[in-house]
Amino acid sequence: MTMVLTSPAFSDGERIPELYTCDGADISPPLRWSGVPANVGSLAVLCDDPDAPGGTWAHWAAFDISTEMTGLRESYPKGSRVDHVRQAITDFGGTGYGGPCPPRGHGVHHYRFRLLALDVERLDVAVGATFADVAEAARRHVLATAELVGTYSRD
Repeated sequence: MTMVLTSPAFSDGERIPELYTCDGADISPPLRWSGVPANVGSLAVLCDDPDAPGGTWAHWAAFDISTEMTGLRESYPKGSRVDHVRQAITDFGGTGYGGPCPPRGHGVHHYRFRLLALDVERLDVAVGATFADVAEAARRHVLATAELVGTYSRD
């Protein structure tokens, strides 16, 4: 079975609704997943924008997600720890989701939501870890991945 990441808010390759961007409420979209392999210790969700003018921009890193979870709810709280889920500091300077906010007139940006199935229950990163810290720590433990890409532009 292949791991799949979806959102009821938008389909792969479609525009992310304004509600989930800096032009709206800037809340996280709901995410759902299935097909997680049996031997997984935990999950992580990473979201970034490779089209940002200064290089890839980190929008969200949620990790140490229980394999019993099948998604993250809309408007997931921004704390560094919510329930048992930990969240890293993004390029916006805080923890939790920061929505699409590309420069006006910069064209369409692609926001990659990636689900990582990891072989450890907890990533070995310190409190206050950044998105880059989490991505690097997770890279060594990935068993499977799934991706959902949404687009957004500000004309």
